[in-house]
Amino acid sequence: MSGRRAGLLLGLCGAALLRISLFSDLYLRYVKAGLRPMLILGGLLLVVLAVLSVVLDRRPGQGHDSRDEHDDDGGHAHHPGGRLAWALAGPALLLLLFAPPSLGAFTVARDGSGEIARQVHFAPLPASGVLKLTLSDFSSRVVWDTKDSLRGRTVQLMGFATPLGDGSWKLSRVLVTCCAADARVVTVHVRGLRAPAADAWVTVTGTWRTTESQPALDGTAVAAIPAPADPYRDSAPR
Repeated sequence: MSGRRAGLLLGLCGAALLRISLFSDLYLRYVKAGLRPMLILGGLLLVVLAVLSVVLDRRPGQGHDSRDEHDDDGGHAHHPGGRLAWALAGPALLLLLFAPPSLGAFTVARDGSGEIARQVHFAPLPASGVLKLTLSDFSSRVVWDTKDSLRGRTVQLMGFATPLGDGSWKLSRVLVTCCAADARVVTVHVRGLRAPAADAWVTVTGTWRTTESQPALDGTAVAAIPAPADPYRDSAPR
């Protein structure tokens, strides 16, 4: 691969990284917020390397007289490594032009873990008023809180809708530790309310449905909200 072609590929990848991390918050669809400086640095380094590749390729004696290199037999020498490198151009172009969405209802519908981390100690809740909780906190209290601190309390949760085949739906969040590759799913079944469209972000108000073994809510109200800038951070409604 010539220096100019290598420079083009490096520049394309660097521009894609900078577009999602420096010039927007799209990187939050793929990694946690703390990795932003590393993405920006990586993008800048790729752009610098791209410029150096082009400059060095234009120096006397550094270029190639023809597009193809010939072997000793007069044939053409093929370089599968160079062609393989161009496979990076596809994902880079996607990030530049389309920016695939964050994980959502499709991921939740195919996640079968349903595991809720064990928790022993819970922070005290306000004595009155609507409890604005994260999905993780609500689910943990339902499963592990022996004091039943949520019984009879009105709660408000935030997430995106995941319609189920039987007409019911889940309020869901996809959480990440580092990046989308280690994503885990938290869900709460919602009863008594019509399912919003898949992936629609909403707040749901209701009470703990104690008759179900898994976290569930008897909903009394649902309201549409804008998608949060950081979809993988399990935040409570404001």
